[in-house]
Amino acid sequence: MMHFGKRHICAVVACILVFGSILICSQKGSHLLSNIIRKLFLQEKIGSPAGHLCRGKPTQNVITPLKDNKTFIVAPYFDDRESKVTLTRVIGIVHHEDVKELYCWFCCQPHGEVYVSSSEIDVHSDRFGFPYGAADIVCLEPLNCDPTHVSIHWSPHGNIDQLPRFEIKNRKAETFSVDFTVCISAMFGNYNNVLQFVQSVEMYKILGVQKVVIYKNSCSQMMEKVLKFYMEEGTVEIIPWPINSHLKVSTKWHFSMDAKDIGYYGQITALNDCVYRNMLRSKFVVLNDADEIILPLKHPDWKTMMRSLQEQNPGTGVFLFENHIFPETISTHTFNISSWNAVPGVNILQHVHREPDRKDVINPKKMIIDPRKVVQTSVHSVLRAYGNSVNVPVDVALIYHCRVPLQGNLPQESLIRDTTLWRYNSSLIMNVNKVLYQTVL
Repeated sequence: MMHFGKRHICAVVACILVFGSILICSQKGSHLLSNIIRKLFLQEKIGSPAGHLCRGKPTQNVITPLKDNKTFIVAPYFDDRESKVTLTRVIGIVHHEDVKELYCWFCCQPHGEVYVSSSEIDVHSDRFGFPYGAADIVCLEPLNCDPTHVSIHWSPHGNIDQLPRFEIKNRKAETFSVDFTVCISAMFGNYNNVLQFVQSVEMYKILGVQKVVIYKNSCSQMMEKVLKFYMEEGTVEIIPWPINSHLKVSTKWHFSMDAKDIGYYGQITALNDCVYRNMLRSKFVVLNDADEIILPLKHPDWKTMMRSLQEQNPGTGVFLFENHIFPETISTHTFNISSWNAVPGVNILQHVHREPDRKDVINPKKMIIDPRKVVQTSVHSVLRAYGNSVNVPVDVALIYHCRVPLQGNLPQESLIRDTTLWRYNSSLIMNVNKVLYQTVL
């Protein structure tokens, strides 16, 4: 039953005027926003019987499948960055062809009324050929509603008691609790590179990180002990990520390499969720893998580096750092710490030779971002943002990436000796020993 009273029509017109000004200012988002305006007229108030207001099944799962089994909800987030227009942006995974229509069932306060809004399903452009991809399910919030929870359904009609209900995060303004949060997605394959993981986390802490968020699919028992230590310390936050319980996952980045449902354990969806999850609590979010460390060359830590980069690049929300491979197959005898030999994994202090640049190959990048300026991110760049993106010169910082070589046939004399990491060796060794002796040694 549609309800469009006089006051509601005026409110609709007001929203259209606001949206119009946004469309003029932001050509990039015009398609998405124009669809939301069009679908605003489909918004309807559902009359619910007494005692059935704002019901539903609360869910604590990070990945929640809808009954169509083609849509998977991660989390909804409040988003008011579009010039006072309030949206609920639901991070999810959808089949790019089969999911055509979804609706937000809002639970409004203070009276517990239920409103239904049609959504715009914005499948991210970096699907890399896989049938399932990260998606923003975007709904305009009803006027005078202030919803606390939302359910997602493929129909504007139905029984709300049977729908999973999600809390809308980021509704309350917060002061930054940390300066830097590192997002790691996803930990899978019974991950057991314990020594390198501890070294990376301790390097992050030396450089100024207070929080590391890990989307964990699977790891070894020894790794579990390390994660438990860091969680109790308050450094690590674990987000369970059982995506392979719902979809056939690939360990490759492109469908042509491994024809499964979704690429790389849904890494892109996890990264986007991590950006929004930390939008109000972290000044910066760092998007990289556990075997990668952004090493500053001109500054002692990230805080000093980012202050300088922001002063030089006002209005920038995305800082991109070049990836450089330090092959784990080439090692030095320096820092061969005997007790560490009992711990599985790579000792990064022994790998200080990096591969030279190749003329015809662009080094991929990882990022430090201002999460409030990012709308959608991929792995090596952002897809949509409010601020500029800047490539950070390699004489300012580079990514130390210790892994299997990409140029495996090069002799050692063709590699570049780079001992930047050794500037931190004293603190790093002491801190790593502390963790290992309290966990696995």
